[in-house]
Amino acid sequence: MVFKCQEDSFLKEFSTKVISCIPVSKNISIDGKKTNFNGFEVVLENTIIFPEGGGQPSDTGYLNEIKVHHVARKEDIAIHYVDKPFNIGENVEQRIDWDRREDHMQQHSGQHLISAIFEKNYKLTTVSWWLGEEVSYIELDTPSVSDELLIEVENEVNKLIQEARKVEVIVYSKDTPPEVLENAKSTRGLPEDHVGDIRVISIENIDNNMCCGTHVSNLSQLQAIKLLNSEKSKRKNKTFVNFLCGRRVLKRLENCLKREQKLTQSLKSNPAQHPELVEKLLNNVKNYSKNLSTVLKDLAIYEATKLKNTELIPKYYSLHRKEAEPDFMNIFIQEYGGTSVLLFLSTGGEKGIGNIILYGPKEHVEELSPRICTIMDGKGAVKGNKYQAKVNKIENRSKAEQVISEYFS
Repeated sequence: MVFKCQEDSFLKEFSTKVISCIPVSKNISIDGKKTNFNGFEVVLENTIIFPEGGGQPSDTGYLNEIKVHHVARKEDIAIHYVDKPFNIGENVEQRIDWDRREDHMQQHSGQHLISAIFEKNYKLTTVSWWLGEEVSYIELDTPSVSDELLIEVENEVNKLIQEARKVEVIVYSKDTPPEVLENAKSTRGLPEDHVGDIRVISIENIDNNMCCGTHVSNLSQLQAIKLLNSEKSKRKNKTFVNFLCGRRVLKRLENCLKREQKLTQSLKSNPAQHPELVEKLLNNVKNYSKNLSTVLKDLAIYEATKLKNTELIPKYYSLHRKEAEPDFMNIFIQEYGGTSVLLFLSTGGEKGIGNIILYGPKEHVEELSPRICTIMDGKGAVKGNKYQAKVNKIENRSKAEQVISEYFS
């Protein structure tokens, strides 16, 4: 069948009857994420809430005031997933989440247009597509797409949007001869469990494509299309082209402007100078990091030498440097050279993640390391005279020192 949402993509409310309502507890996929759903599967006489299909996520909405979390299609049946039951034969008022519907319409119709231009003008076929929460993509049957081609296609599709080309839905019966459907190309083909009439989305003098999704009625409703970039697909000789349509373009621009304003305040410069100033700052940070690394290396050598020259050799020695990397500890150990003293070394901030090393007599390292690991919530391994670990609670370092002190006393 063709659902009511496919007959009229702009219908926001609709009254219908409940055919069945079954309690269910199972894993379902909502927006590509596996979810353990406990509720009810409701089937209605008809629906304006689009069931997932054709690369387009399902709509969300309401049956009366009950939230519809997801809609799935099984042959010619739309299954609505809700939290509360309904009586069979009960009249329900459907209402869709219009913002979500309009966004999906813009992205899906935009995809048809982008794919059509790549194929019609450049002989590049779309082999798959994905409607993401923030960015969508088409997957083209080509090893690469140049930036120059992206600009060309972007200009062409936006010109067609300005021309306000019509977008029509043509419905053919399931008995329509194949030759009549010749011009209704499909990049994906019909689903194996397809039942009933066949919908073709026609963009005026541009494209005809079999599709089950919801679409705009005029390209002007897309507002604008932005092709963001291309990147290699995981599949051989395939390329992703990421894009935005409609309100997503304005949303991305708004976010970019907010970031630009913050950078302008921080850098105290006009936006045109941002790349140059950021590059300068990064170079400065790189130089500072290099200088700091040299200083910390010298410090590690100094501290190790000081310990070696101590007249009264301690049973254990602890040292923490919050600004240092793990190399600091290894340089210290290398410079000190001995294993008679138990070394408890650590790096990292005042709280959170850090790194530790226990180094010294093997029997002490093996006995103390599990206890230290528990206290500091770490994970590591003993190798010879050395236990090295990454910890999640560097702030518990003083507690670990207390355990070491008690151990030796």
